[in-house]
Amino acid sequence: MRNDPRSHGLWERSAPPAPPTTGLTGDIVADAVVIGAGFTGLSAALHLAEAGASVVVLEGVEIGFGGSGRNVGLVNAGMWVMPDDLPGELGEVYGSRLLHLLGEAPSVVFELVEKHGIPCEIERSGTLHCAVGAKGWSELQERARQWQARGAPVLLLGAEETARKVGTDAYAGSLLDLRAGTIQPLAYARGLAAAAIRAGARIFTSSPVMDAQEDGSGWRVRTGAGSVRAKWVVVATNAYTLQVWPQIRAELVHLPYFNLATKPLSDHLQKTILPERQGVWDTKEILSSFRFDRQGRLVFGSVGALRGPGRSIHPNWGRRALKRLFPQLGDVEFEFEWYGSIGMTGNSLPKFRRLGRNVVSFSGYNGRGIAPGTTFGRTLARLILGEISEADLPLPLTEPEPVRYRAVREAYYEIGAQIAHAAASRF
Repeated sequence: MRNDPRSHGLWERSAPPAPPTTGLTGDIVADAVVIGAGFTGLSAALHLAEAGASVVVLEGVEIGFGGSGRNVGLVNAGMWVMPDDLPGELGEVYGSRLLHLLGEAPSVVFELVEKHGIPCEIERSGTLHCAVGAKGWSELQERARQWQARGAPVLLLGAEETARKVGTDAYAGSLLDLRAGTIQPLAYARGLAAAAIRAGARIFTSSPVMDAQEDGSGWRVRTGAGSVRAKWVVVATNAYTLQVWPQIRAELVHLPYFNLATKPLSDHLQKTILPERQGVWDTKEILSSFRFDRQGRLVFGSVGALRGPGRSIHPNWGRRALKRLFPQLGDVEFEFEWYGSIGMTGNSLPKFRRLGRNVVSFSGYNGRGIAPGTTFGRTLARLILGEISEADLPLPLTEPEPVRYRAVREAYYEIGAQIAHAAASRF
């Protein structure tokens, strides 16, 4: 996208074409206008349109341009926060409500894929959270205990079983979550858009929002060449929020994350690495993740931006890290390299915001955007349709809290990842 191979990499090359769209021109009217064509916005638009509401989506660039089209494609349940900690963070009612909703969120994704026939390389064999050392193993034991106490289908695997499933003896154990899986994320976003259009939604791309003002009983949302008048506004821009609604950007710390994809591996090598096709991430502070795509490419990622010194540091680290994990690979070359930004919040939980009368938003997915974004989009649609009230939402309404020293923290993450990966590459 935008003639930049490092924005969406492999996913742009292998995804089916996006449905045809144009930029917005002129003034139109709808029941709701959705800002952002990522998982949250497209899910909201789809569910609104299916219920008979008139809905317009305004996307500044292209469908799936933000984190929705760049992430590694792990469809996970829950968030980073330990299950037992959620009631302490949100209170018993919201904590229990959010746990249930996010525990079921991957199934919402998979059901939409099946219902609408979305070709997105779906794999439903679960995900593996892999323990690095004794500390990581202790963390996974506690996480397993808490999820299992709630009846979740998660299995704690020892080092030997983990080695059989992953293809390396680098880990002390793992947590297999059978609710989860992987998808091709940009293909999924484009498929949601196509389904929303079939249901009656209107999607306009290359239409960045310049301004939003109350206009009588609703809102007038303006782009450079047109406007939409609507009673409801859904702000679904998350980490890619620009000048409008700056309070969202102010409370999100951008964490850069990159992905590298090998050329398709031989059938023999594919049988020795992730033979059951789970997606993987580890317990390191600067974590790594990996999974296969449908063509047999190994997609490997970590924290960092592929710009400046990072353009060489991170791929060099990736080659050495893969060789340490899987010596059978030998020296690997990467066919694709790309990166984007994750919106991180202070407590590692998403936020619900009312940004004005009938202006609502969920943001801050902390690297867990696919399943939560999809289910939160559906939740916003239900709110607008009157099927639920604000009191029924999975998160409480709280005031935005700008992050102190946000720019410093973002620079620290980017430079710190470069230093860590440069140092690791020397050993």
